[in-house]
Amino acid sequence: MEAFGSRYKRSTKNGRDGKAVYTFPTDTKYVGDMKDGLFHGKGVLFFPNGSKYEATWEKGIAKQGSFIFADGLEYQDKNWDYCDGYDRRFYSERCNGFRPPGETQLTNVHPPPSIPDGCYDCADGFYDPVSRVVTSYTGRFLRNAELHVQQKCRSSATKVSVFRPFCYFRACHLCKESP
Repeated sequence: MEAFGSRYKRSTKNGRDGKAVYTFPTDTKYVGDMKDGLFHGKGVLFFPNGSKYEATWEKGIAKQGSFIFADGLEYQDKNWDYCDGYDRRFYSERCNGFRPPGETQLTNVHPPPSIPDGCYDCADGFYDPVSRVVTSYTGRFLRNAELHVQQKCRSSATKVSVFRPFCYFRACHLCKESP
């Protein structure tokens, strides 16, 4: 399991079973039970952006779980009404109310992080179309990206408008069309 930059700490019963902390090269961290070197039992995946996935695992496959975004919003399979086309408020607006007139809220975080010239906002960082890489706002590499970002996300040149976002991906701030 310790390949390609991953780190594995365990307090095991017999070498590959027991409680463990497994850190992926992306800094996503699994904390929980392991069996035969696989996620098995109760465990949590902690993502670098602050979100987490709590699940019950069987032989490395999540059988039941819940995803909680970094801002505390818990994803629901049924009756999901967040950003559904009828209510386009950001989660922070649902919790704290709207900004005063004249203060447009462009992202879930207000004021929004600044975006370098020519780049696009991807919620957890910015996309540079020259390098085709998403970098965190602190300058750390996050991932390679696709053309979707340039077509759908807020750029450093985005003009302030009263448009409310419509985004199934939740990884972009200002998707102007449904995917």
